[in-house]
Amino acid sequence: MKKWLPLFAACLGTLMLLIDVTIVNVALPDIAADLHAGLSSLQWVVDGYALALAALLLVLGSLADRIGAKRAYLAGLVLFALASLGCGIADTSSNLIAARVLQGIGGAAMFATTLSLLHSTYFGRERGIAFGVWGAVTGAAAGIGVVLGGVLTEALSWRWIFLVNLPIAVLAIALTAMVFPASVRRTDRRVDVLGMLSFATAATALTYGVIRGGEHGWSDGRAVTTLLLGVVAAAVFVVVESRSAAPMFPLSLLRNRDFGATLLGASGQTFAAFASTPLVSLWLQQQLRMSPLHAGLALLPMAATAFLVAAVFGRFMHDVAPKWTIGAGLVVVGIGTGLLTVIDAGSSWAALVPGFIVLGAGIGINAPALVSVGMAAVPPQQAGTAAGAVNTARQLGLALGVAVLGTVFRTASGPDQPITLPHFVSGLDAAFTVAAAVGIVFGLLAFTLFHRQRPATEPLTAEHKVAA
Repeated sequence: MKKWLPLFAACLGTLMLLIDVTIVNVALPDIAADLHAGLSSLQWVVDGYALALAALLLVLGSLADRIGAKRAYLAGLVLFALASLGCGIADTSSNLIAARVLQGIGGAAMFATTLSLLHSTYFGRERGIAFGVWGAVTGAAAGIGVVLGGVLTEALSWRWIFLVNLPIAVLAIALTAMVFPASVRRTDRRVDVLGMLSFATAATALTYGVIRGGEHGWSDGRAVTTLLLGVVAAAVFVVVESRSAAPMFPLSLLRNRDFGATLLGASGQTFAAFASTPLVSLWLQQQLRMSPLHAGLALLPMAATAFLVAAVFGRFMHDVAPKWTIGAGLVVVGIGTGLLTVIDAGSSWAALVPGFIVLGAGIGINAPALVSVGMAAVPPQQAGTAAGAVNTARQLGLALGVAVLGTVFRTASGPDQPITLPHFVSGLDAAFTVAAAVGIVFGLLAFTLFHRQRPATEPLTAEHKVAA
């Protein structure tokens, strides 16, 4: 059993950081009441974490090569623990958002290094087992998060969804220090500082601009300015990466149609499947008066279906063309989200179940293939960059999705009037419609971009078999 302690340490950190993507959703109404937070603040409680993950995952992976994956993972665990403490004791929404951003930075350092640590620790059949277990943990995190969030919020308080990380982090830190050997350091690897700064600026400015515009109107000076800043920063990122000798993200990868289609699938999946979850949680608890635990259980059918479909059919999907697993799977996600529009002012939580089941089936088809197809589409020496880019696209899709759907919700529910149940449902249906459209359109685009099927005889490495 001792040989599996490194796997346990890596899975502890991964489970923590992924659970914290979803665990906060069912606690949002309690956070709003306790900290007097409005919808835009609640959006940033979710987006601050997702944006930090998206903006820093690639660059922290590059930094980890220089200082060693073990050191980077330990630093990420320590920062994540301290930030979780900050979240748990936050007395204002601004302090909570700031602590969530720090959590995201720590999470990015952890997420960028776990596969590298496992790769250097296990070999042969044991490596395949380790990656398989790690993939199962990532798949289970969403379901665990919504239920655990409901239990902790209802039994203790919303603060414990963050404070519970402290003992887990302490255990993970102690195990990591003891069981992982020192990592190889690549001091020849340059850090793309300009690429990092321009990408982070673009992602943050665009997200802030969308949230600000939805709250204050699209003629608001700050919204317009930040949106323009985001566009300029994105252009700077493209120029910097095209000229850099050691780019954070080689733009040449985008000339690979399969890889580009995978990025579309990754960003579209989180936008279509998960960006509306904060709004659903608010509807269940604020409008239907459900407890946090019951709200978490109401969200569980989607995660449970995704896990079952991926577990039962995942081993067969490596022989299926990516246009079906990623492209068509994302279309199924969009259809499932579209089915959620059946709710009206008289609906109960049960109206969500059919849509959640279809949605979960689409995720179960789509998600396991994303990282493996993305890594297989590029040369082996760029597989790590490809995996990081796919995970970055996921978090960026979630962050922008939460911002866009929040804006759609405000507009459709009537920003200048009190939010009654009919108004709330109108806004929620509009958000579902946009999310469904993104899933279907991105899925069809990915379907058409995949122009070949990987030959069945092409060998897959253990890394390629990791579930998303």
